[in-house]
Amino acid sequence: MCGRYAITSSPERLREAFGYAEEAEFPPRHNIAPTQPVPILRNERRRDGATRRHFVLVRFGFIPSFVKEPRGFPVIINARAETALEKPSFRAAVMRRRCLFIADAFYQWQAGEGPKRVFMVRRVDAAPFAMAGLYECWMGQNGSEIDTACILTTIANGTLAAVSERMPVILDAKDHAAWLDCDAVDAKEAVRLAQPAPDETLALVEISDAVNRVSNDGPFVQAPLPSRD
Repeated sequence: MCGRYAITSSPERLREAFGYAEEAEFPPRHNIAPTQPVPILRNERRRDGATRRHFVLVRFGFIPSFVKEPRGFPVIINARAETALEKPSFRAAVMRRRCLFIADAFYQWQAGEGPKRVFMVRRVDAAPFAMAGLYECWMGQNGSEIDTACILTTIANGTLAAVSERMPVILDAKDHAAWLDCDAVDAKEAVRLAQPAPDETLALVEISDAVNRVSNDGPFVQAPLPSRD
């Protein structure tokens, strides 16, 4: 499960890395949590038929279109890539509303008895990365609208296997365009891109449980703990 992550790169670096149209000023966030507003990238078609990649703020927590009343509905922050196309909640989004979540790191709690160890997971080269996502615009009977999104997950790679059975789908940069292009790339082909990241691309850094508290949002939550070796 991926429910907490961080975006700490500068807006300029993110725009250069992911090629979206907006010059968005997005402050560093070290502890993003479900239900908070988060940026996603999605393709939007212009009047002339061309598509552009856009930076859009949405609610982190997917609400399927068939939900009558979102209050009390469970927060859906993840969808399993292996079964998303089979699930009524996600099927239409896999076909027509794929997006990217941008991040510099995500957090993983080690399963097991007793106090859970917490790890920050980031790229070995410290570069920002994109996680595959789905978005939906929920519309209420009174005309209200809520843009929502969730992150796809897959089986853990070798680096994360000792900590968790699942991990977010981190797409290779060469696959970003294909994932976003719902017109040219069908759902089955897109889902095939949702593979575990290569083991050598990610690093685990053990951190304190300060990240457990949502109100803690600063560089201190990512401070490494002393090595146990």
